[in-house]
Amino acid sequence: PYVLPFEREFEWRVVSHRTDSGNKLAQRMGIGSAITDTIALEAYVVGERDDHGDFGLAAYELELRWQLIEQGKLWADWGTLFEIEKQHTQDIFEATSGFVLEKEFGKTSLTLNAFLVYEWGQDIKNEWETEFRAQYRYRYRAAFQPSIELYMGEDFVGIGPGFIGLQRFNGQKQLKWEAGFITEVSQSEKNHSVRFALEFEF
Repeated sequence: PYVLPFEREFEWRVVSHRTDSGNKLAQRMGIGSAITDTIALEAYVVGERDDHGDFGLAAYELELRWQLIEQGKLWADWGTLFEIEKQHTQDIFEATSGFVLEKEFGKTSLTLNAFLVYEWGQDIKNEWETEFRAQYRYRYRAAFQPSIELYMGEDFVGIGPGFIGLQRFNGQKQLKWEAGFITEVSQSEKNHSVRFALEFEF
């Protein structure tokens, strides 16, 4: 939920999703900047590998983060997120809004995300969805913070381990990395997701 004044960042995410029918690969690249002391705006392009093994542009996204409360002022830190996505070759739109909460307990942190999603367009059925994510993280060291993560969405419940690291440089510069392995537990199918992300703030 945090926004640093004058922050700028570059982000790269990779997700590999393995199902009984095959493997799907997606990459997401974005750049963003704080536009006020509490609001940051980021733009993304998403690429995916299709059923023929060809990789290409799949979607565009615009995301706004708003830090609602000064860090440490209340019992938990709160923020909101608003996102709109457009599929590249289809008339499909998706709007997401929700809350991001983080609470520290000694050397551990609990992060909760709750989102309301609306999909519409000529190539998709107009519908509402909900998503929930939770992460409980042990801040062992800045460069190595293991976690357990939970993801819930439409017909999906997944859980698995994650790892986060942070390397700070001069001034406001820092490099953050994330990795995780999520296994679906809501169905008998063997659905697994591996994710990796790099985020450079400067």
